[in-house]
Amino acid sequence: MITESGYQRQVVLDTETTGMNMDSGPHYLGHRVIEIGCVEVVNRRLTGRHLHLYLKPDRQVDEEAIRVHGITDEFLADKPEFSSKVDEFLDFIRGAEMVAHNAPFDVGFLDYEMELMGRPERMAELCKVTDTLALARQLYPGKRNNLDVLCDRYGIDNSHRTLHGALLDAEILADVYLLMTGGQTKLNLQTDAGQQNGNGGELRRLPADRPPLRVIRAQGAELQAHESRLDLIEKKGGSCLWRP
Repeated sequence: MITESGYQRQVVLDTETTGMNMDSGPHYLGHRVIEIGCVEVVNRRLTGRHLHLYLKPDRQVDEEAIRVHGITDEFLADKPEFSSKVDEFLDFIRGAEMVAHNAPFDVGFLDYEMELMGRPERMAELCKVTDTLALARQLYPGKRNNLDVLCDRYGIDNSHRTLHGALLDAEILADVYLLMTGGQTKLNLQTDAGQQNGNGGELRRLPADRPPLRVIRAQGAELQAHESRLDLIEKKGGSCLWRP
């Protein structure tokens, strides 16, 4: 989206869910969104503005999903429901270009949440949707294009990430997307306009003092079970965020 000021606004998004079943489509089997992370990019710079929501579903979180993101039923017990935060979320994304890795997954879940509420809005009607996985496959055909590989390819340090987390993953994806679409080989986005405006051109990261994400570290047996689960998803034709 080009705003009235002439700046391009994008929202890089990631979600976590209660689980998935690739037999007939994940969201159609009653799985729900439990975390949304969005970071704002304006004129190809992270602004520091972000939206981070934990959401209480009306069902339990699958054990396999907990091994992926570490979000438990107990943690979500006192969180708001999607219906109480939907307008805040829609106001944040409306009119922007939504950027997500394997976007059909996130968009499908978000559209399902809207459907459950009886709301008519759909993501593709509110904003342009860009799938970075599809873009990576165009740029690097025949190669692995999961986010871990893309981080290595572009020199992005994601060593601080041990489990999936929507806000952290959205921030990492923003770095990947800016490099994929800007022709850079490292995170140095300085432009003549940035110099003239006194912005320096450096990426503005999310505030260091923001509330920390709750991390539950998986053990050896859990990690092995997680890998087996991802193998099963891919065998059934699904696509995993951090795999090709």
